[in-house]
Amino acid sequence: MKFATKALCLTVSSLVMAGSVFAAEHADHNNDYRTFNADGTIDYGQIGDSYTSDLVMYLAGNQFMVMEELIKDFQGMNTDIATIYVETIPPGQILKGQILKQGQINDQDTAQNPDLFASVNLGHLVKLNAKGVMSDYMIYTHNKLALMVAAGNPKGIKGPEDLGRDDLVQSHPNPLTEGIFKFYGSQMLRDLGLYDQVTGGAECKSCWAIEGKTWFTSRHHRETPQRIEDGEADVGIVWETEIVNGLAEGRGIAGVSIDAPLNQQDKVGYAIGALSTGRNAYNAMRFLSYLGTKGAQDIYASYGFLTATQEELKLSPIPAAN
Repeated sequence: MKFATKALCLTVSSLVMAGSVFAAEHADHNNDYRTFNADGTIDYGQIGDSYTSDLVMYLAGNQFMVMEELIKDFQGMNTDIATIYVETIPPGQILKGQILKQGQINDQDTAQNPDLFASVNLGHLVKLNAKGVMSDYMIYTHNKLALMVAAGNPKGIKGPEDLGRDDLVQSHPNPLTEGIFKFYGSQMLRDLGLYDQVTGGAECKSCWAIEGKTWFTSRHHRETPQRIEDGEADVGIVWETEIVNGLAEGRGIAGVSIDAPLNQQDKVGYAIGALSTGRNAYNAMRFLSYLGTKGAQDIYASYGFLTATQEELKLSPIPAAN
């Protein structure tokens, strides 16, 4: 089934940029660092709040669209939690660049001890377990791959097999830090026998994997729709939820579904756990309990996510590293 399409409702920027300049200008990454206040206001890009907020969460970036509604609902039930700092960027970047070592965002130090960390790769949590800073986890939602195209699908893209076409310019999440491609998109391409044809074997970010043909983003969940709207790309591998969100915002995009099992829906589970080094253990446990409620699951489902089972929503020991 193909996604419905909508006419372009946003003005396309007349300025075409690439690489990190493009990312900073158009992707508005400060939206990935938000402090939610109990009075309903939201502060953007206040990185220092990662050291002081009543709950600090570093989460896989592709759920950025859910956070405002989800946190408002949670804070409404827990009015004593005055500030919640939420970061939504690729979990590989979080793990390697902010938890396992001191990281910086916008030239500001960011806390290495969030209360909660979530990833689409359980292996990230296994590494934290091996470090002795996380012991339990749960799966709280699921997702699946889809293709994002321009509104009206002018290139007539029918499915992932079309990624082998020579007439398409592609924009995909980078294989270095973005789990959607590193663990799932790349596997789909390999299953199709298209990996080398699409990527040229390149492993980089903010770069042309194949000059003029395949672009690897810095942080895909804001860059790919912008590149498509600006006419710089025809198609990109994304999470289905990003298409649902883009259409809801009136973006100049459409979606093409990917059938199972190529869409990886049986493999994609969002795993979350509390760090023993976090400052707000009680509040972290309250949020984990909240994720298991029907209200929280319904909010995720309304954005196109697939709900978790009751068994998945129970805390379980993190598997030992092999």
